[in-house]
Formats: sequence, C-alpha cells, structure tokens
Amino acid sequence: MNMPRVAFFTDSFHEVNGVALTSREFARFAREKEYPFLSVHVGPETRHWTEGDFQTLELKNSWAVVQLDTNLAFDLLFMRHLQRLRTVLKQFRPDLVHITGPGHCGILGAILAHQVNVPLVASWHTNVHEFAGRRLARLLHTIPAELRQQACRIAEQGCLDLISRFYRLARLCFAPNPELVNMLKARTGRPTHLMLRGIDSNLFSPTHRHRSDADFVIGYVGRLSPEKNVRALVEVERGLAQAGIENYRFLVVGDGSQRRRLASKLSKRELPGTLRGEDLSRAYASMDAFVFPSETDTFGNVVLEAMSSGVPVIVSAKGGPKYLIRPGLDGFLAEKPDQFVTSLLDLYRDAELRKQMSANARQGALAFSWTAVFDGVYRQYHYAATSGALSHAGWAIRHGSTFPRRPSARPVVRNSAYSR
Repeated sequence: MNMPRVAFFTDSFHEVNGVALTSREFARFAREKEYPFLSVHVGPETRHWTEGDFQTLELKNSWAVVQLDTNLAFDLLFMRHLQRLRTVLKQFRPDLVHITGPGHCGILGAILAHQVNVPLVASWHTNVHEFAGRRLARLLHTIPAELRQQACRIAEQGCLDLISRFYRLARLCFAPNPELVNMLKARTGRPTHLMLRGIDSNLFSPTHRHRSDADFVIGYVGRLSPEKNVRALVEVERGLAQAGIENYRFLVVGDGSQRRRLASKLSKRELPGTLRGEDLSRAYASMDAFVFPSETDTFGNVVLEAMSSGVPVIVSAKGGPKYLIRPGLDGFLAEKPDQFVTSLLDLYRDAELRKQMSANARQGALAFSWTAVFDGVYRQYHYAATSGALSHAGWAIRHGSTFPRRPSARPVVRNSAYSR
C-alpha cells in the first residue's frame, strides 16, 4: 500500500499540552513507520532537515508574538515564512495538508494547500471559542452579571462562527469526541470523524507509586488558566474542610496565570510547576484521586494519563473527558464543586472502593493506543486518496469511527452512607 504524502502543520509541538503531545506522537508514528511525512511547527530556530522520507521544518517565532497563555502564542509576522514554506512544500509534493487548528501554523498550512492545489484536512483540538468566553468574563468581572453573561455569549458565538468558517476550508475534518464530530459536521458540511488519543501505559503506570505517608492526595495536571476552571479546586477544599477531613493535600501540576491564586487560596497544596517524563509519572501514581473540573477540554489527555496510572478520576459532566470514563466503575461525573466533594469523600472513606476503581481505571486506559489512533487516520487518508472521496462531503469513513472497546469491569457500588 502506497502511503499518502502528508504535510502536517501544527501550532503546538514542543509545548506541554494535549495538542503538542498528539503532534509529537503523530510525528513519531510516521517516522517509525517510514511514511513520507513533513512536520511543520514552531521551534527554537528556523531550520529544515531530512531523515529518509521524514522531513522537519521548524519555524522560529518573531519578536511580534502575542502570548495568549503559558505555552500558547500567536506570531503576528507569520506570513514572512510563506515563500520558504511554499518552496519546501513543492519539493515535498504532498498528497494532502493536515492542520491542527486556526493558529498561525494552521493558517499557513491552509494558504499553502490552496496555493499548491492539494486537499486540506483539519483536526479540531481546542475549543477556542469557549476560551474566549471565559477570558472575556474575567476581563468584565466589574460589570453586572447579566450584562457580562450576555457579552460572553455573543463573543463565544461569534468566535465559533469564525472558526467554523475556517474549518469549512477543509475537505475532511477530525474531532476528538462525539459531540464535536456532530457539531463540526453540522457547521461545516464536511465529513467529520473521530480522532482519539492514545497513552503510554508503561510511562503512566501504578508501578511508579512510591509513598509511605497516610495523606489522601488529590491531583490535578494541566494548565492553570481560567478556561480550565481550576478555581473550582478552592471550593472543593472548602467542602472537604466542612466535612471535617484533615489528612489530605492537593498535588497541582502545571503552570499558568492561576498558579499564584491557587498558591494563596489552597491551604494544603503542592505546586511543583510543570513536570515531564518520569517525574510526571511518579506524580500521577502518587495520587489517590484525580480531579479535573475543566468544562472546555475536548478530550483530556491528562485524564487518560491519570487512569493509566491507576487513579480514579472525577471529571466535569461537560466537555470531552466525560467520554473517557465509565461512571461508577473507574470515575465519576460532577456538574458542581459539591459533587466533586461528594465523590472525593466516597473515595476517601472507602478504601475498597478506591482500590477497585483504581484497577478499573488502569484496565480502561489500556484500550487506548496511539498506534491504533494513527493507523485509523492513515486508513482514512488512504481511502480518501485512492477513491477521490476528499472531493465530496458524502463520504463515510469505514474505520476508526468509535471509541475503543474496553474490557468489562466489575461494577463498583458506592456506599450510600458516604454520599452527601
């Protein structure tokens, strides 16, 4: 089977976030498979190198960078790279261009796909419109609540309309959860299919747990920013205190604009900053429960990493992470801070419940494989390239369209005496 030549433009690669992790894993997959692949992303220097059929073009940001958040930037002078990229792309001769979103690398990829006349494929990774709404709410905190909410709704809807127009430039779209698949399909009229995430189950494993203290450790990993709803952790601690729980502590891994606030508001906490590799795997494995209050995440790589580490998870009932868990088996859903507290109390007070949910979480995470994810993407590439299906919107993907089938787990019954 001749594999399509893919030019992959991503706005996150070296950073610490879910898009960057997925991009690195995709590049690693293509390199190991020896597929013809061009990876275009931001790097410390502008340089281009080749390893067999695998090429990398890193672009250095200019001085005119807008820093949107930790590890999230937009280069206002990105068009200066266009001529160099056009030359490299013509030499590479791609069958398609795949972009990861409307950042400056994604915009360059969309322009060049049009200029060299190859199909554009776009994957949705981040709910940028929801980020915009939450950032605006923070800026308008001094105005009346009703006006603030109305302004945020208008901003969020307007942003979503603009992003949807951008994704209509693509002939084929990918999204990481069923809600977004349906939304993109309806808004763009393009065939849209599921592109999941995988997990390194050796790196993230319960075997890395090495603790001797008796504290109940509540974990969080991710950006410490408004759109992640990390302020809810303060309310969760307040609920634990009201329940009379004392021997606990929060382990909050990550960095961002809310770190200072959490440092001042959480009384029992560790804030080690950003962790990588084995330091991160040990942090996950040391947790007794993982709390993820974000309502904007489209998938939640960190939730899968916690589960693979044998940690029961409690996630928001809104957003993509809810599709990763089997409620009552390996995690819980929560809509409000008090529901996070209720589930934490259940896990705190019932060691057997915690043990069983830990085993189930690990078991469930093992069904997610990076190789399976990208094999599915390439099957879709190949089918589209050989059938010409990228030229119309009625094409149906035959492979990789559902969440992986996970092994059955023994049901866990919550002790009602522990529920609030």
